[in-house]
Amino acid sequence: MTNRQTGSRAYLFSIVLVAIIGGLLFGYDTAVVSGAEKALQQFFQSGLGALYTPGWHGFTASSALLGCVVGGALSGLLASRFGRKKSLIAAAVMFFISAIGSWWPESGMLPYGQPSMTLLVVFNLYRILGGIGVGLASAVCPMYIAEISPARIRGTLVSCNQFAIIFGMLVVYFVNYLIRNHLGDTSEAVQAAMTAIGWRRMFLSEAFPAGAFFLLIMLVPETPRFLALKGNDTRAFRVLERINGTQEARTILSEIKATVHEKRERLFAYGVGVIVIGILLSFFQQAIGINVVLYYAPRIFENMGATGDTSMIQTVVMGIVNILFTVVAIFTVDKVGRKPLLIIGSAGMMIGMAALAALSFTGAIGVAALVFIILYTASFMMSWGPICWVLISEIFPNTIRSQAVAIAVAAQWISNFLVSATFPSLSAWSVGGTYCIYALMSLLSALFVWRWVPETKGRTLEEMSKLWRN
Repeated sequence: MTNRQTGSRAYLFSIVLVAIIGGLLFGYDTAVVSGAEKALQQFFQSGLGALYTPGWHGFTASSALLGCVVGGALSGLLASRFGRKKSLIAAAVMFFISAIGSWWPESGMLPYGQPSMTLLVVFNLYRILGGIGVGLASAVCPMYIAEISPARIRGTLVSCNQFAIIFGMLVVYFVNYLIRNHLGDTSEAVQAAMTAIGWRRMFLSEAFPAGAFFLLIMLVPETPRFLALKGNDTRAFRVLERINGTQEARTILSEIKATVHEKRERLFAYGVGVIVIGILLSFFQQAIGINVVLYYAPRIFENMGATGDTSMIQTVVMGIVNILFTVVAIFTVDKVGRKPLLIIGSAGMMIGMAALAALSFTGAIGVAALVFIILYTASFMMSWGPICWVLISEIFPNTIRSQAVAIAVAAQWISNFLVSATFPSLSAWSVGGTYCIYALMSLLSALFVWRWVPETKGRTLEEMSKLWRN
């Protein structure tokens, strides 16, 4: 039951729990390719031969990221015109169609199991559609959670979305391992089955959480801030009252109403600086190279000498470490603050990548490399992973939030695509040199946060207007 004085924490948590399934699907969709990409390469090379170049493979492994750019760019328009809830419903539909289409790209129109350039294009189109869903969810899920959460625990709840992203990655690492492990008794049989059906099953597995998300998102309310912006104060108050209690709901609604009429139409009403900081937060979160490690994890471990099954197990171990350190961020973001965690994380990532570069140059690849990869990913997961999304969801004033978040998220996915698509070519040039680039970006990210990013701990979303005016 809802307490009219204090609101219902259970109601709030149930809404957030449904919303973060979008984050889980974000992680699931972007990481599913890590277990499938090598089998995909062998499948398409078996029919296309030399036509399937490393460049084509880099594009195929990263094509979903093009959709992420589109979804991120459209998120502001969709979220402001149709609402946060309907945007998440659209994302769920795209996740489901992409999962089915990636499993069966022939779609009854092309010969089954016969690789061709047409099939390659169709497969990538389905992956791009899923990417549009990811881009949409990546912007709207933290926006939805931030707009529905009380200021005192907003950072914690938005960080739960990052936990769901990493949990989705861990789940798909484990699912990929189980699928691979049940395809045959010998490594040769497993490899042949992976090329024939294994990669298809990996993509199909996403259809189950996507279907559940579609059904559950129907049950949550629209955010009170969107409702107020559309003039539906009565419904906005009802949602706020259930979450915060009657008295606080009145206060919050009056603060929201005070910002509704402020230069709603102008993106740069609060200056260029806030938009640039949002873009640079997104850029640095990707430029430090995290998704290279996440997308190509099994291949990286194989390059260190691990066998097929061992590399998948090491990937699962890395996923568990990622979960644990994301929990660290969840419990510290509203106590320590955003800036200290980002700077500490940048330092840890710089050390991890610099050490990996040194090991690569000396050829001393072994357990030490695994340790430094874990140091690097753990540092990211306790800092830039969740905190970047927290800041993007909260630093923008109410009246420009949907547009500004869309720009920041589109910048993030463009950076993600460029980093991920160039990794195969860069690593062919120099693995150690590539790691040095990521170490340098980690250093620059710390300097950027120290000099330009404001601390937002404990501030209400309505206070962001005052912060940027000052």
